[in-house]
Amino acid sequence: MSEPLIESPNLDVTLVNALQLAEQALLEPMQLIAVADRLGQALRHNDVVRLYQTWLARCSSSADYIVQFNLGVTLSQLEQLPAAESAYRAAIMRKPDFAQAWFNLGAVIERQGRPDNALIIWQSMLDHPLVGPAQSHELYIMVLNSMGRLMEEVRQLNTAEAKLLASLQTDPQQPKVIQHWVHLRQKQCEWPVYTPLEGLPYGDMLKATSPLAMLSATDDPGLQLATALRFVSERVNQRVPELAPKQGYQHQRLRIGFLSSDFCLHAVSLLMVELFELLDKQRFEVYGFCWSREDNSALRARVKTAMDHFIQIGKLDDTAAAQAIREQEIDILVDLQGLTSGARPNILAFRPAPLQITYLGFPGPTGLPCVDYVIADRYLIPDAEKPFYSEKPLYLPVFQCSDRQRPVAALPSRAECGLPADCFVFCCFNNNYKFNEEMFSSWMRILAQVPGSVFWLLADNQWSQANLLEWAARHGVAAERLIFAPRVSPELYLARYTVADLFLDAYPFNGGTTVNDALWMGLPVLTRSGRTFASRMAGSLLTALELPELITVTQEQYEQRAIELAIDPVQLPELRARLLREREQSLLFDMPRFVRSFESGVLAAFENKVQV
Repeated sequence: MSEPLIESPNLDVTLVNALQLAEQALLEPMQLIAVADRLGQALRHNDVVRLYQTWLARCSSSADYIVQFNLGVTLSQLEQLPAAESAYRAAIMRKPDFAQAWFNLGAVIERQGRPDNALIIWQSMLDHPLVGPAQSHELYIMVLNSMGRLMEEVRQLNTAEAKLLASLQTDPQQPKVIQHWVHLRQKQCEWPVYTPLEGLPYGDMLKATSPLAMLSATDDPGLQLATALRFVSERVNQRVPELAPKQGYQHQRLRIGFLSSDFCLHAVSLLMVELFELLDKQRFEVYGFCWSREDNSALRARVKTAMDHFIQIGKLDDTAAAQAIREQEIDILVDLQGLTSGARPNILAFRPAPLQITYLGFPGPTGLPCVDYVIADRYLIPDAEKPFYSEKPLYLPVFQCSDRQRPVAALPSRAECGLPADCFVFCCFNNNYKFNEEMFSSWMRILAQVPGSVFWLLADNQWSQANLLEWAARHGVAAERLIFAPRVSPELYLARYTVADLFLDAYPFNGGTTVNDALWMGLPVLTRSGRTFASRMAGSLLTALELPELITVTQEQYEQRAIELAIDPVQLPELRARLLREREQSLLFDMPRFVRSFESGVLAAFENKVQV
């Protein structure tokens, strides 16, 4: 017969009493869980573990599996992941149909860096089944969504989409799931992206589309701004204290901080590294606030060396990260992330710097009231489009910086690239999610009008490749006229541009770094400009290079121009020669001049903001 547990207002006394009863095998499971709950509410997780482990060592009950499960939850909270895994496995040994324990086991295995094992466990829950549409309904959706998320992370795009589709067919009102499902379809070139689903109208799909995905979905600046504003209202906590003093600080050298998860082998750093290196260190003290992966690349080493201070904030939550920035008394904080994958806009919400600017990472309105300016040029954001930005444009002569030291491998032959020697080579190495059916159909019509031409594309993923080939077949374009290039290191990728004839830019989401790279390597780029930032990026670069002949404004004009350039033996060589001349003198590639314009721009914005 068990002895009664003597509860006390003093939690320490209650814990001692519970431990004594557990040692004597006299503590009932319900008493155990009640004390553990009190300890958990007091955030005394180590004491919870001690109590559970003592009980499991001495006591036995039909509720053992619940205690093991609760132990696993607490160990997970303490980041003791192998021990948590053991606890969940013990719970399952005692109750093999314990669906929640199976789910948590998969989650804790994923957190230990074993995604394939986690997916096997969750799939087994569907196969047996432990969960289903009419069985543990909520847990069924959790399993599907977790599998879809993780499969997307490990680039199992097709099966990820299938899991999220099954989830939406069970419960169509899941905006976050819709968001990922839409972008997965974009990544695979599954057209139309917005395919009808029962209970999920087109308007709901559109409302749930992420700001990044919307850049490819439309050239409507109002819709892009509305998407950003909705995302911010749902995902960003704006009811937080502002940390920085509005009047700023009195530093002799202004402290400028750059905030990013892309200080690694990434497009943002590939463009920006020389800016960091050339900033006037007599006027600016340069900080990097980083939650990037450690890829040990030479580029990451260059970025770190260029900074006066390089501060890791990856292990800090948003509140602590914002406080860390505030403690450094940053005057100007330049966010390089915007609303892209990996963004942490809640850091900016605390306003850890008196002036906050968005730059380069996200080519669209952020909708963040805590961001004061967006760096642009007057081509990118004409006066008529300024109302569709939540930020004030900070105009520079040209918006994009360019690294002049990017390494280039030995130049290949066409044969080495898998290209025919005697054909006209169109190319586009943009990520495939930037493509849409209108643009790809246009490219196929261009190929049809230029006999002997081929289209050289990035082999982004096997599903997009298959869908693009199918789409080409619909237009009567033979599969061998689409040539897919695998991903390679940056220096090999840059060298490829020298064997192509014309870069065909995507619309409405132009190439950013890819277009800059092509132009740097002397390859003409044909673009179409619309109304949005994303659809005007390439036009901005071509304007800086004084090559307006390569900018079009309608799809018909774009197609006609591409065909003209491919069949006229004079025009394209002349444009290439002009491009090479302008490369040597244009502000786009004159980094010392660009950096001085950047410094003047941010200084003027700072003086205007804090009214020095």
